[in-house]
Amino acid sequence: MTDSTLKQAIKEAYATAPVSDVILHTLEIRHPAFVDGAGLPTSIRVVMDYADLNATLEATAPLNPSTMVTFVSFAFDVQLPEVTDSATPQITVTMDNVSTDIETNIALATASGIKAEITYRAFLGSDLTGPQNDPPLHLTIFDIKADDFKVIATCGFSDPANKNFPGETYTLQRFPGLVR
Repeated sequence: MTDSTLKQAIKEAYATAPVSDVILHTLEIRHPAFVDGAGLPTSIRVVMDYADLNATLEATAPLNPSTMVTFVSFAFDVQLPEVTDSATPQITVTMDNVSTDIETNIALATASGIKAEITYRAFLGSDLTGPQNDPPLHLTIFDIKADDFKVIATCGFSDPANKNFPGETYTLQRFPGLVR
């Protein structure tokens, strides 16, 4: 089964594995507690490479759409889920040698009780004008642990069955007409 989110250029790169065209795997972790020095929303962006990467995000990106951003070089590993009938598939992401900035942001996120989100994007070394998987893969982080050496995040798809519909909670304080 082919992946319909992949652009033709990356399909060819996967098929032929050209030496001149490197596939750059990136992750972006977002949370409302992540803010920069000016108090604006920011995210943790990493690339699996030996050098930082400046690349342009897609027009539908949650933060900085259609903007060139920097992905910091980090070693990370993605462990795909084992397929079972009883469990929702979950992916484990491990980042080694994390900086104190990342560790501090992760601590803020876990203290807030709000789940963080993670986005996987693949770029070609020859085309940094946008990710080659469009739309990128967006996941929710269900569990995250960080220490001085690594960050381990368990991610999966959000649970749409348990979302409130139509997007708001009806309480007696806001809707007193609910009481007879």
